[in-house]
Amino acid sequence: MRREHLVTRIIVLIIGLWIMALGVAFSIQADLGTSPISSVPYTLSLITPLSVGLLTILMHVAFILLQILLLQKDYNPIQLLQLPIALIFGFMTDAAVYLLRNINPYNYFESFLFCMLGILMVAIGVSAEVASDTVPLAGEGLAITLSRVTNMKFGTAKVSVDCSLVLISLILSFLFLHSLGAIREGTVLAAILVGTIARQINKAVLPLRNKYL
Repeated sequence: MRREHLVTRIIVLIIGLWIMALGVAFSIQADLGTSPISSVPYTLSLITPLSVGLLTILMHVAFILLQILLLQKDYNPIQLLQLPIALIFGFMTDAAVYLLRNINPYNYFESFLFCMLGILMVAIGVSAEVASDTVPLAGEGLAITLSRVTNMKFGTAKVSVDCSLVLISLILSFLFLHSLGAIREGTVLAAILVGTIARQINKAVLPLRNKYL
């Protein structure tokens, strides 16, 4: 890969992370449930004084440690590049939440629009992450690792990771908040639509990437 192509791909990744962070912030403001990957950090932010972004970073660190434990001697140190990506995404998430803190929907219809906008932006961010072909976020990295050590398909591993996060969020919400917390209809919609939208975007974007990058 030529140096200028690598720089361009990193820029695409950073832009994708920022769009994804905005999507998470819109989902939080919608208050109809966040995406599965954001459900645990958001739930913990309702329980603790820590921010969503910081908790996202801590969750990604846990994902990286799980990858190391699962792969052991087969773990490639290059995968530690997921750590700076997690730091960038966490800080971006806090920045996005701060920027949107005063933008609140007034009724369910507006909340639903915020929710759908958040889903769309997360999907665009995921598509940019895939198109960059650089370093995956630690959540995808964990799914890749599970797929590798268990011989299950990546899609199945990704669903397993997402379902586990939703279950953890539900348990935490019932124990500490006595409610569903971050798990609502928006979570279900995100689980169904984010991957579907991202795949459709990638069908158009990946040929361009292969041609120019």
